[in-house]
Order: sequence, then structure tokens, then C-alpha cells
Amino acid sequence: MVSGKAGGQSGTDRGSVARATALAELSEEIVACRRCPRLVEWRERVARDKVARFRGEPYWGRPLPGFGDPDARILIIGLAPAAHGGNRTGRVFTGDASGDFLWAALHAVGLADRPSSRRANDGLTLSDAYVAAAVRCAPPGNKPTTDERDACAPFLVRELALLDRVRVIVPLGRFGWDAALRATAALGHVARPRPAFGHAAEACVGPYGLVGSYHPSQQNTFTGRLTATMLIDVLARARGLVGAA
Repeated sequence: MVSGKAGGQSGTDRGSVARATALAELSEEIVACRRCPRLVEWRERVARDKVARFRGEPYWGRPLPGFGDPDARILIIGLAPAAHGGNRTGRVFTGDASGDFLWAALHAVGLADRPSSRRANDGLTLSDAYVAAAVRCAPPGNKPTTDERDACAPFLVRELALLDRVRVIVPLGRFGWDAALRATAALGHVARPRPAFGHAAEACVGPYGLVGSYHPSQQNTFTGRLTATMLIDVLARARGLVGAA
């Protein structure tokens, strides 16, 4: 960060503060959202009934805003919060196995200051990276409907617009890849022909580079479809691209 002279703020500082303020305002709007009755009922029921291993813990039970560095040049897009992960902790990709896998990889490439995150106020910070989800409420069976996906999509569009330093998007899974393409199209950047998703697939969409990864779900990590090395390589590629920009 560049310091201003004579007690003032530089343009960089002012831009960072304005970006953080706007993202905080958007986060408040996301947290208050009740657009999708099925998701509202499910997330609140899970938070009320809990599971035995988290019986004594409070649950967040609300939509999840993005999390990370307001000055990020890398945006990571997941699918949705886990019922007993982010829906419990209040932070995307926190408190579940998928998050453990992601934070460790982010730490390995220098984007996170620690390799794990168990709760929203544990002090974890990201540098040059921001993490968001395509759908902000935990969906039953991890499967939002098309209407729920579309109702939530404007939040990601607005987040991406506010994160005006982002140059590389890392979608996790096909759902994240499609969400990234819809968000960039909403901002006027349409890729033709439409790039196909694949692990380590790359595409240029307007000012953005996309680098795809399989989602760090247990279905992928337990079967070896996605290894720690594979995810680290994708994130290192994203760092390399913004470093070259």
C-alpha cells in the first residue's frame, strides 16, 4: 500500500478504502437476502436442528458474502456453502473438508497466511485473493435449482464489478465455471465460442483470464480426481498470470 503525503491518502489508499466499504455494504445486503424460500427454509432448519458433532455450537444460518482481500487480483468462485461448513461458521469454505483442502493450497502458494480456517473470526487473511460462491445459501443435497442460481447471480456480478483489480478468475468445478462466464457476460464480456470447462482449462474473457479447477469436494479429493498438487498448480498458475499482467 502506498502512503499519502502530509497525512493524506494516495489514490491507491482511497481506492482500497472505497472498495472495502462498497464490498461491506454489499455483504450486508447478501446476508439479509430471503429471495429463495426453499433455501431459506433449509439453511434455517439445518441451523436449528444441527448435527450431533456441532450440537453445542451456534450456527450462522444465513447467506454468505465473499471473503478476502478487497484489492485482490484473483477471484475464486465455488458452488455454495456447505450445510455444516459455511452455513455453520459464517465464512465461505470454512469448517469443512473442502475448505481445509482449499485453504491449504492457498497457503502453499502464498495467498493465505495460514493453511486452515475453522471459524469466521479465527484471524485468517488472504492476500491478493478473494473467495466467493455462485449461490450464497446452503442448498439441499448441494444442488441449487436453476431459479435459485439465477436469483443469486446478481450478487456475484456486483462483487466482481467492485473487485475492479481482479484479472484472473479461478472457478472451482463446472458450476463455478458457468457462474464466472455468466458474471463476466453480465459485465459486457462474452466469450465466443463458449470455453469448455476442464481442470487447468484456460480462457480469456475480456480483461479476465479464467483458470479452471475441479471442485475440492470430498467426492473429488477422496477419489484422487483432484489432488493437493493439482489444486496448488492451478493457483500457482493464477498467481503467475497476475504477476505477468
